[in-house]
Amino acid sequence: MLDDIEALKEEIAHVTITNEEELETFRLEFLSRKGKVPAMFSRMREVPNEEKAKVGKAMNAVKNLAEKTYEEHKKRLQRKETAALSAKDDLSLPAPPYAAGSYHPLTQTLEEMKEIFYRLGFSIADGPEVEDDFHNFTALNFPPNHPARDEQDTFFIRKSDDPETEDLVLRTHTSPVQIRLMQDKEPPIRTIMPGRVYRNEAVSPKSYFLFHQVEALYIDTDVSVAELKETLISFAQLMFGSDVKYRLRPGFFPFTEPSLEMDIWWETNGSGRWLEILGSGMVDPNVLKAVDIDPEKYTGFAWGMGVERIALLRHQIDDIRIFYDNDVRFLEQFH
Repeated sequence: MLDDIEALKEEIAHVTITNEEELETFRLEFLSRKGKVPAMFSRMREVPNEEKAKVGKAMNAVKNLAEKTYEEHKKRLQRKETAALSAKDDLSLPAPPYAAGSYHPLTQTLEEMKEIFYRLGFSIADGPEVEDDFHNFTALNFPPNHPARDEQDTFFIRKSDDPETEDLVLRTHTSPVQIRLMQDKEPPIRTIMPGRVYRNEAVSPKSYFLFHQVEALYIDTDVSVAELKETLISFAQLMFGSDVKYRLRPGFFPFTEPSLEMDIWWETNGSGRWLEILGSGMVDPNVLKAVDIDPEKYTGFAWGMGVERIALLRHQIDDIRIFYDNDVRFLEQFH
């Protein structure tokens, strides 16, 4: 056994390694699970007990020699490769160009919208994406049997039949942030609430189950519908240009009364149609009561608009789904 170990030691000591392929061959032959060194260790059970200590010491010496040989040749080859690369470097050459990234078109659109509302005197507020039933529905004047509370319209995190346990949902709008803001702050309030929202909707060229909203809330004394209309028109003209073609029409929402919807003329592929971009209205007195704001003293307006819809119009895109495909060919157009 000791003679075999000595022979293996001599074989390792006289090995020649000049490149990466030979280095890998050495590793496989001597150090891999089925290599010669592990195979020698597996013969330890053949050694008489009185010789195990001597043989074990010799085997460990061979193992250490093999590992040292491998590491030394590996470092030598790495140094050689680095030196070869350095010899080719021409420090007078300009640095290679790096591909520049860019904001996603939805992020770009959102930033433009936020900048416009800054100019119109609005601040920004944020809130959680997982909401309880009170903030997402009840405080916003949704009746108990409203369709939005059904699972076919809303993603539920927790839905319970126990009246003591409140449902949890992925927020269906950023309006819950309005409720939290009114609970924490006395009027006047003039704030927008951008963020992701979720609805259990069929995916189509103009709708998606995940999208982004920018909602707004203005609460003060003597706020009027005229101010709401003027604000919406100002936004449309600042976003799309002074010649934008828009229309305001009556709508219905549980949390506003009266309510208005705004459409922008959408032209793609040589044809056009009206595309709704927002719903709005005067804050319903029941919403103010739910957050302990006196509706006899304060009035206000609110709206919610979709960032994806604005981006479709802004860039003349005809399918909302392309924003979520991560197609580099599409995204590169927005550098």
